[in-house]
Amino acid sequence: MGTTSFQGRDSARAHPFRKVIGSGQFPSTRTPVLTTAMVSAGRGATESEVCRESARVGLVKPLVISHPACFLHRNSPGHPERPARIEAALIGARSWGGEVDEREAALASKADLSLVHDPVYVDAIEEFCREGGGELDPDTGAVPGTWEAARRAAGAGLVAIEAIQAGASPVAFLAIRPPGHHAHAARALGFCIFNNIAIAAERLVSEGARVAIVDYDVHHGDGTQETFGARSDVLYVSLHEYPFYPGSGWLEEVGHGQGTGRTVNIPLPPGTAGDAIEQAFTRIVIPVVAQFTPDWILVSAGYDGHRADPLADWVLEADDYGRMARHLSHFGVPVIYFLEGGYEYDAIVASVAATLQGAAGADFPTPTGVSPGVAVEMVETSAAQAGKHWNGVQGG
Repeated sequence: MGTTSFQGRDSARAHPFRKVIGSGQFPSTRTPVLTTAMVSAGRGATESEVCRESARVGLVKPLVISHPACFLHRNSPGHPERPARIEAALIGARSWGGEVDEREAALASKADLSLVHDPVYVDAIEEFCREGGGELDPDTGAVPGTWEAARRAAGAGLVAIEAIQAGASPVAFLAIRPPGHHAHAARALGFCIFNNIAIAAERLVSEGARVAIVDYDVHHGDGTQETFGARSDVLYVSLHEYPFYPGSGWLEEVGHGQGTGRTVNIPLPPGTAGDAIEQAFTRIVIPVVAQFTPDWILVSAGYDGHRADPLADWVLEADDYGRMARHLSHFGVPVIYFLEGGYEYDAIVASVAATLQGAAGADFPTPTGVSPGVAVEMVETSAAQAGKHWNGVQGG
């Protein structure tokens, strides 16, 4: 299969100040765990508490958007990005403690896909799938069913936008695959084919909206950053493990041209726990988003920072994802969560449930875990960097 991302990951650890050039995220020593347990015990709020909070903020039935076609996409045997991830996400969404408004993802048109992607690339993906598929990169496969799955994944965000604009719940969770934040204009990468969140952002921008993208997948969203790096109408904020795949996302990557300062990277080391994530949110993410004053918030919701995930080295718990969602709920604008990474079944179930609990207003008062000192130092350093462009950032 060529150079895997796990090799790139080892290179990143051996050379912490050198960007990883090799592809992928595939582990060679840790095996994904596939179990069927439901939401883990001890989550942040009881169902009755969540329902009371949801009534208080006016959120009764969050949108949950998916499609059976998302199960049709396949990678190589044993690949961690597998159909069961959708099952886990849907179980989590349905068990958050309240009702959900389930809808099917539409097919994104070629014109929709071309909001972000080169039309030649879009045509090439269609033809590649029609001819039977194969490997798009060492970690990203395709089969005939991938073409519809990828179009449904891209179309889910557009359905959410239209539903919210028509008066549905201002919170949506998209249980979709393939994921999207590594996809570039003309390149599939890191399990991603079309950049689902970027397509939704472009649709909103075309309607005159200001869009903030918050990405807490443990892998940096290089495709999303590249898409909007020169733009002033889209804010991109990413918390991710570093050094790690794909090698981008250092704090000095702040955008360019009119987009200078509109990219905010918060690179955090292995072992990062909920305490450092909470500091990053309160000191950097929340002040930056508040100063940007978005009309919409789109979230690259990767759950591969969970301590049980087989592909990464953060040690977050489900409650930490609930706490991030609770923070984002305070802005009073629509928030759409796009499933990105996350490869351990039970962790996805619990983390998605906690996300919708937080979005509904449940509080998660105590961050989990104790991060290494270098994580706190990286929050300090990231805050200093962000403060050069955003005067609301809380310095040390």
